[in-house]
Amino acid sequence: MKSKQGDLFAAGPEIGAPQLPKPEVDKPSTPKPELPKPEAPKPEVPKPPPLQFQGPVAQALNRATSEAEGKASPAAGRWRAPVDAVDSPEKDGRVPQNRVFTVAELTNEIKGVLEGGYPKVLVRGEVTGFRGANASGHLYFGLKDERASINAVMFKGSSRSLKFALKDGQSVIVEGALNVYEPQGRYSIIVNKIEPEGVGAMALAFEQLKQKLLAEGLFGDRRTRPRRELPQLPRRIGVVTSVTGAALRDFLKVLHRRHPHVAVLVADARVQGDGAAADVSRAIRWMSKQTIDVLVVTRGGGSVEDLWAFNEEPIARAIFASPVPVISAIGHEIDHTIADLVADVRAPTPSAAAEMVVPVLAELTLHLQNTLARLRRAIERDVQGRLHDLHSIAGAIEDPRHLLADKRMLLADLESRLEQSQQLFLKDRQVQLRIFHERISRQHPGRQLRARRETIAQLRQRLTQSGHKLPVGPRQHLSALLLRLERQSPVQPVRAAALHVRAQRERLARAATQHANRQRDRLLQLTAHLEALSPLKVLTRGYALVTTAEGAVVRSSSALNDGQQVTMRFADGQADAKVTATRKVKP
Repeated sequence: MKSKQGDLFAAGPEIGAPQLPKPEVDKPSTPKPELPKPEAPKPEVPKPPPLQFQGPVAQALNRATSEAEGKASPAAGRWRAPVDAVDSPEKDGRVPQNRVFTVAELTNEIKGVLEGGYPKVLVRGEVTGFRGANASGHLYFGLKDERASINAVMFKGSSRSLKFALKDGQSVIVEGALNVYEPQGRYSIIVNKIEPEGVGAMALAFEQLKQKLLAEGLFGDRRTRPRRELPQLPRRIGVVTSVTGAALRDFLKVLHRRHPHVAVLVADARVQGDGAAADVSRAIRWMSKQTIDVLVVTRGGGSVEDLWAFNEEPIARAIFASPVPVISAIGHEIDHTIADLVADVRAPTPSAAAEMVVPVLAELTLHLQNTLARLRRAIERDVQGRLHDLHSIAGAIEDPRHLLADKRMLLADLESRLEQSQQLFLKDRQVQLRIFHERISRQHPGRQLRARRETIAQLRQRLTQSGHKLPVGPRQHLSALLLRLERQSPVQPVRAAALHVRAQRERLARAATQHANRQRDRLLQLTAHLEALSPLKVLTRGYALVTTAEGAVVRSSSALNDGQQVTMRFADGQADAKVTATRKVKP
């Protein structure tokens, strides 16, 4: 992407690079003097001296003219005033000292000298005072060196072809024409082209955009979205390229050779020249709305200018925003673009992209067949191993009838022990209840109250009988004793004892109920366990118990004879049968 400074502004146009339009510059209103018509060749005569102006402004113009004649490039040419100019200089090339100019006349003269003498100039300088494009899209800035500065303007039409970002402090070479703005008497350069000094515009633009997108995380170590893996077997592939280019033919040729059944959706877009970046980015956004598994952005090889569209920001952002993985296949192996950096995968050529995106169908079919064969063998080995384990387990399992007999004996023993424990518990509780009843009967408050009342009545009667014999003093003493006796009546203690007995009785009843409930639950559990082990439960699952006419259980087919009568017991009944034949069955 490097370009030499010497061929910066070549005369011929580059492929894919638009021609820079020349800005419209206001021309002076006064007509220019007509040049004499060419005549027959005459003897060579010495050229007249250049015009010399007088006064402060004239002296500055004289100095500028002389410096321009000594420094201007041959391509710019030198300005020479016509010898027979009307009304301005004398025949010796000097302006009359008594000539009085108006401001407009003098400015017009200066305008004619500068614009006519410097229709095209190349100026080297440092950019200063640049604040970006204004509302109309024009660029205003200044150029300076260590001794002078000059204003410059680049109109919107010309700035569109600017490939790099203009910044203060850049050393550039501009191509343009001098212009004098008469209302303010200022002169400036109308810039048509700008090229950075020491490096090509394309290289600088490439590096600037690369750093910008790198800082935003579109690629590099700080990539905000990780690179996506390509699908193993895409059902539909999107391709953005020119349908008339060789890149599409190469891509489809390799793709259909490897996998002829895959579907391809192609979006046509210009891949070089003006508007190519907008076309490609628009096609990528359109592809994002389609049902595809992977997107390939490709074109064939070419010069840096041919591939430049893929170094522009719209394509990079469209690739980054794609919802499916993107393969960038731009140019050849040595070509590198911004699109390659942003894409999930870079392919050196369109053919290589086709090899990356799909596998070879024949190889895939062979791989699947081999995998299926290995899977079948693995399943067969696993089934054989599990059958062997099953036979081993079946041999180690004990006869369930023996286990059932043991469990039945255990259950009978548990039932007997449970019944004995319940009888003993009930006997103990009955004895305790009888003792409590006797105690309660003896301590019944009504009985004690009746006894106390009888005692009190007897004592009262005795006191009454003896009270008539006592004098007044002892009689009062006897009344006090009776009062104390009533206060110490056993009614309250008897009531408290009755409440205590009632509480003990309730506790006893609750304890007996809880114990009975626990024993009942245990009995239910044992009954359920017994039912689960019962042979009748097994019969409900479709089995039958075979017995001979004598009632003996048949445990083997060898115990039966042809024509023997047997009885088959089912869950809901039994049936008589006759043995017609017996045979051995391998386990």
